[in-house]
Amino acid sequence: MRIANFKALDERSYWTDAKDLECVMVIPEAPDVKSFCFKTADDSWFRYMPGQFITIELPIGDRARLMRTYTLSSSPSRPLSISITVKAQPDSVGSRWLLDNLKVGDRIKAYGPGGLFSFMMYPAERYLFIAAGSGVTPMMSMTRWLFDNGEHSDIALVNCARRPSELLFANELRRMAQRVPDIKLSFVVEEDDPYAAWAGYRGRMNQLMLELMAPDYMEREIFCCGPEPFMKTVRDVLNLAGFDMAHYHEESFHAPIRTEDQVPTHDDVVPNEAAGAGIRFAMSDVTARCRETDTILDVAKAQGLNIPSACRFGVCGTCKVRKLSGEAHMVHNGGISDREIAAGFILACCSTPIGQLEIDI
Repeated sequence: MRIANFKALDERSYWTDAKDLECVMVIPEAPDVKSFCFKTADDSWFRYMPGQFITIELPIGDRARLMRTYTLSSSPSRPLSISITVKAQPDSVGSRWLLDNLKVGDRIKAYGPGGLFSFMMYPAERYLFIAAGSGVTPMMSMTRWLFDNGEHSDIALVNCARRPSELLFANELRRMAQRVPDIKLSFVVEEDDPYAAWAGYRGRMNQLMLELMAPDYMEREIFCCGPEPFMKTVRDVLNLAGFDMAHYHEESFHAPIRTEDQVPTHDDVVPNEAAGAGIRFAMSDVTARCRETDTILDVAKAQGLNIPSACRFGVCGTCKVRKLSGEAHMVHNGGISDREIAAGFILACCSTPIGQLEIDI
């Protein structure tokens, strides 16, 4: 039927603001993840910036129609259709309904596009895309656009997931990277899949990984998308390195940014080199003045105190100490568990005091 109604390309108009969309393809991507491809009933063109989102109406039960936003994973370089890639989040209503109910031939109403999360808003020669889970969808849109248009922008793309089978678009990204030297891929997983070998990075995203995957990250325009704890980890790494955060951009799963005044301000702890601090080593009855940027390990050594240490990068966990009171800012690389952190332990080599701090040494 679509072939019979096919319009010549020069007869097509552009989709503007609101339109009924017909689902023309449903593609399984990973466990509990599907891509939904849409066309308009009148074969309109789609025009948007890569990385933007649309808002769709979902007819869920007898309630009022539910409005949800989804980033487009498709590229405007292929304007005859658009796609969203949906992963069911815990307690998600809209995403769960899409995965369980939407099928080829169904129609939904969509509004958009919108959003500022696009490299077109921040032109640069080199980009770093960092994503976790379905946060890779805007990165996919931007990478597809650059690949399709033969733009020789230097892209370092870091794709993180819990397991290898949950790395979205991994095969397509590999195919693009095999054909052009401009795309440099890195994959990070937290754990292996049963019966599958994994030769990439393991663990949580950290500073050491970033140094290996994109050694020149300080000179790149950085785009980040994923769960908030993941993005906070990335911000901590960049703040610690002294990265100019004017060149860092992020998109939230829950609050897509539509206008400049919606860009969030984060209350991340950023140690200030000019700010004074102090550490009391309780068992040794030693108190030392220092700066917020001085590590506990360095301050202890300057006072003649011995805290066992090895890597000095927050990897090995040798320098673990217990905090008795005060605030410490820690950016570690996997050498301490969440349970230990909850119990008050910190790593002396990668922790700095914020104000007055007391530790059990």
